[in-house]
Amino acid sequence: MPVMDHLGELRRRILISAASVVLCACVVFFFSNQIIEFLVTYYEDATHGQRDALIFLGPVDGFITRLKVATYGGIVLALPIWLYQLWRFITPGLNPKERRYAVPFILSSIVLFAMGAAVAFLTLEPALKFLIDVGGSAQSPQFTSDKYLTLVSLMIVAFGLSFEFPVVLVFLLLAGVLRTQQLRKWRRWAIVLIVTFPAVIPPSQDPYSLFFMAAPMYVFYEASIVIGRIMKK
Repeated sequence: MPVMDHLGELRRRILISAASVVLCACVVFFFSNQIIEFLVTYYEDATHGQRDALIFLGPVDGFITRLKVATYGGIVLALPIWLYQLWRFITPGLNPKERRYAVPFILSSIVLFAMGAAVAFLTLEPALKFLIDVGGSAQSPQFTSDKYLTLVSLMIVAFGLSFEFPVVLVFLLLAGVLRTQQLRKWRRWAIVLIVTFPAVIPPSQDPYSLFFMAAPMYVFYEASIVIGRIMKK
């Protein structure tokens, strides 16, 4: 396919993905209050019921916060659509044998993202307690709803995307960009990068997030080597 046709195809896929995110965000917006109520419970548990401290400062801050929650929710809800668009864009470069992995690719991506989000929720309360306690007794927590909900949303997205690590590796193995021998050879450097990634990406920067993100990523790295060898047979 000529370069201009590739760009046109990319533009079409991006527009479809963006439209799906916007539509899903509109749906999530109607349930944003219930979502916020659910997320606030983790704050209450971490601060021993100090819900009154969760405030917003400007007259439009509450509305903007709902929009942010809807946007992040739209990205997550539209996950199957934009993953499918991504797969449809890259499949012309794959042979028929490799194209048959479309459904496993999409399903595994959804399941892994959901697993990452679940781990984020398990990590959230101890992470919040650590961040509050590390401030010392001279400071009392008084979070704004915007910063708190942005933190939670970014943690969910960060964990969800980090759990997509094996899907990316397996795809690169299938496409011939990587080989299992290379992954085994680069294992030490991979460990360094896997530990560095959770130390930089999660917005909370707490040790719980680092451990619960790095440990699964290393397991996924080893699993990708095994899966890559099996799929190449």
